[in-house]
Amino acid sequence: MNNDIDWGSLGFGYVPTDYNVRCYFRDGKWGEIEVSSSPYMEMHIAATALHYGQEIFEGLKAFRGKDGKVRIFRLEENARRIADSARGLLMAPIPEDLFREMVLKVVKLNERFIPPYGTGASLYIRPFEVGMTAQVGVKPAKEYCFVILVSPVGPYFKEGFRPTKICIMREYDRVAPKGTGRWKVGGNYAASLASGERAHEMGYSAVLFLDPREKKYLDECGPANFFAIKDGKYITPASDSILPSITNKSFMQIARDLGMEVEQRHITVDELEEVTEAAAAGTAAVASPIAEIDDIDTGKKYVIARDGNPGPVTTQLYNTLRGIQYGEIEDTHNWCTIVDL
Repeated sequence: MNNDIDWGSLGFGYVPTDYNVRCYFRDGKWGEIEVSSSPYMEMHIAATALHYGQEIFEGLKAFRGKDGKVRIFRLEENARRIADSARGLLMAPIPEDLFREMVLKVVKLNERFIPPYGTGASLYIRPFEVGMTAQVGVKPAKEYCFVILVSPVGPYFKEGFRPTKICIMREYDRVAPKGTGRWKVGGNYAASLASGERAHEMGYSAVLFLDPREKKYLDECGPANFFAIKDGKYITPASDSILPSITNKSFMQIARDLGMEVEQRHITVDELEEVTEAAAAGTAAVASPIAEIDDIDTGKKYVIARDGNPGPVTTQLYNTLRGIQYGEIEDTHNWCTIVDL
């Protein structure tokens, strides 16, 4: 255990750790896993990742439970999603067994950075793949580098599990219709920076994007998926532009386990008047309750959490998921991978 870190005061930022792991794709195949203590990587100035956006990534977490065991949440789902992103950008997909081996290795190598149980912190795991081939023509690379780094993190939002205000701004699009929105590509997040910064300056925690084609349906919520409770049902947007959140997928299953009906469908802006709870779901924030949604263009305000507290369903979903991650609740769906330390 690293005694130099104030675990309870950690924000969601980068903290240097001891090692990262890497693997290169060359001559049509993946090579051996390499362990590095350097936070830098050598890349040609003409690499496709730098010029044509061949870059994909993932985000998952490891948790130290009350029983002392370390659990990685939904490792296999992240492996499948990054492989899907690779195929979408014509990159070399990472085999699931290689992904798993590298995740377990980097967590074990950095065991002293896994926060203690009860601190609210976790070990964030960031796998990413970049195109390495030097070329100035627009075409896929032939060589790739897959890297996994880790960093202990605290809550994504400084407010913690408290409702915040978000906004709708129609002048911004996160992605194009049928574009890269369904894959975890760095460019999608670059496209959201301007609107996100403007929202923060106006006192909002995030932007609720609308569909890029008609500006009629709800889309992503900042860097996370949106979900709401309406008429006792769990509803969440369905769109080819939305990244399929593993956290949202988990919440949908927990909601079904609780006997709730789940609907993944188009949700119009007007429906916000009828929802009783709403939140953003993602690996970093888990669930960020929404107090109010302000439509900047129309001036309409949709007040969700009237008493300023998270709704009962959102709270139950959040506590159940966190309980599974920390080993406090039975993992009936086998979502957690136990690390053999």
